[in-house]
Amino acid sequence: MAHKSEMMDAIEALAKAKDISVDQIVSAVEEGCKAAYRKYVKRGATAPMNLSVILSREHDVQIFARKVVSEVVEDDSQQILLSDARKIRPNYELGDIVEIDVTPADFGRVAAQTAKQVMLQRLREAERGKIYDEYIEKENEILTGIVERVEPKAVYVELGRTAGILEASEFMPGEEYRPGDHIKVYVLQVYRSGRDVGKAPQVAVSRIHTGLVKRLFEMEVPEIATGIVQIKSIAREAGSRTKMAVSSLDAMIDPVGACVGPRGSRVDKVVAELKNEKIDIIKWSQDPAEFVANALNPAHVVSVFVSDQEKICRVVVPDNQLSLAIGKEGQNARLAAKLTGWKIDIKSQTQVAELMRQEMPELQEGNGQVIADADEYDDYEIPLTDDDIE
Repeated sequence: MAHKSEMMDAIEALAKAKDISVDQIVSAVEEGCKAAYRKYVKRGATAPMNLSVILSREHDVQIFARKVVSEVVEDDSQQILLSDARKIRPNYELGDIVEIDVTPADFGRVAAQTAKQVMLQRLREAERGKIYDEYIEKENEILTGIVERVEPKAVYVELGRTAGILEASEFMPGEEYRPGDHIKVYVLQVYRSGRDVGKAPQVAVSRIHTGLVKRLFEMEVPEIATGIVQIKSIAREAGSRTKMAVSSLDAMIDPVGACVGPRGSRVDKVVAELKNEKIDIIKWSQDPAEFVANALNPAHVVSVFVSDQEKICRVVVPDNQLSLAIGKEGQNARLAAKLTGWKIDIKSQTQVAELMRQEMPELQEGNGQVIADADEYDDYEIPLTDDDIE
């Protein structure tokens, strides 16, 4: 092995190339030398338990065994007699630690190769740790990646120093991925290593998470980035439609208008990135009746009755707005319920009038038919005809 000056030059060059601290590499060299020594002495005597390594100018590497000065030696790999210790240095006392040079005369090529292998392993570990530290800070953020490989169950995306994996469950419905495509992804979680042991850290990403929509608007809308306009909630059925509720801390700034942008320029960029997914931007309100009415946009709402105890909003819409309020396959009402966190019961004016004529107990008592629930929204009690479906 090289003398210290040459070795340190090599270590410093490697540290710079790998962007790793010199101390980490020196530590790896020392550990490699210890491993090489233990492997070497297995051919003969038992290796000392405690070793230290010194890189010196006069010698390539020196291996020292650290032993405790004792009256009786029960384990010569860890202890040394006081009389033997004083042969090395006269002022040693019981309990002192003696460092004994145990470097073999022929500690050469095989040992050096072993040290090199251990050093490289430690360097790879240090580099993986640095990559992990870099990407763990990007959880819940957006990254732009290049599609590397497409498989039925996953798409692998190059994210710079490591790979992102887009599981099939995180695919945006109807979206096709091809090698070489540039896509924006939302970082769900960062793992210290990939599926194969010893591989670089791997990043789990998504194209369907609501966080993707949130981060895209933060990138496009300065008022959101500065905190003047706040995103209160998002409900999304990826690839189809998103509803987003926003509010403003400045009464002079319209939160919906800020997100839409001049001639729709801001929202259009988000829509384009999401492959023409429809986005409804809703003005948030502390008043649940107003919030629910806004959330059912684009349908016009005549009136909203709130039942705080049941957390149900009973909504009345014009006859010609019923199908619009419910939406295709119930999507509009379903997303409104998820956005607001309220169960929503929608009836047309004709249905309400008919119930009043029949003096329906449930209408008088305020027990309507819930057709959209923030948690359970698959059962609809109002039958839909073909004319009701957009």
